[in-house]
Amino acid sequence: MKATVRWAGAASFEGKSETGHTVLMDGPPDLGGQNRGPRPMEMLLLGMGGCTAFDVVLILRKGRQEISDCVAQIDAERAPADPKVFTRIHVHFVVTGRQLDPKRVEQAIRLSAEKYCSASIMLAKTAAITHDFEVVEAP
Repeated sequence: MKATVRWAGAASFEGKSETGHTVLMDGPPDLGGQNRGPRPMEMLLLGMGGCTAFDVVLILRKGRQEISDCVAQIDAERAPADPKVFTRIHVHFVVTGRQLDPKRVEQAIRLSAEKYCSASIMLAKTAAITHDFEVVEAP
């Protein structure tokens, strides 16, 4: 996997993935940023959220669960001193569908956290990662 990050002036950087997608990252205004994009550490958190939510949806679909939505709400804390690594990350999943089995939702989250989500497993080297979930019945 390859990526390119190019300085875009001030505190902005444009990232381009190997698949050709681009994203603008920007620093906070007090460091010269213009608030035109997420901070790089926010991108890490978003990447982890996307990785684990993707796993949960895929696992539930393969298990023939009728899932219609999955939201990963993430709350994280960082160390106060440099390097300001993530020290705590909590992911609250809101999984919506018809007649979803809560035990299968819990299993999908556990499999993602322990086996499939490389981003979560990597971030768990510095952060205590916890999960919980709620199941919402679709109308």
